[in-house]
Amino acid sequence: MGVKHGREYEEILTDLTAALDMIPDSYMFFHMESEEWVALQDSEKLEVQEALAEDLFYALGSEPVIHVGSGIVIHDPDTHRINILIGEEEMTFVSLI
Repeated sequence: MGVKHGREYEEILTDLTAALDMIPDSYMFFHMESEEWVALQDSEKLEVQEALAEDLFYALGSEPVIHVGSGIVIHDPDTHRINILIGEEEMTFVSLI
């Protein structure tokens, strides 16, 4: 189902993809090893990150907190944001409106 949003879906996915790229080991979500990730070309890494953004967008509709590698992705319906954290520190967020 995904999360409620007022912005264009494609814009949200673009921003979420960029935000997820800030998590250094986000590839672990797909059970990849660091060697596999390093071996990918930049275009292939982008495809993986885009797939991850799509998966998370829909999963956050039913599961508001999802661990992605060393990061945490949190849907906050009150502020209409998807927050990206490493540990306790907010790295960035994606606005849904």
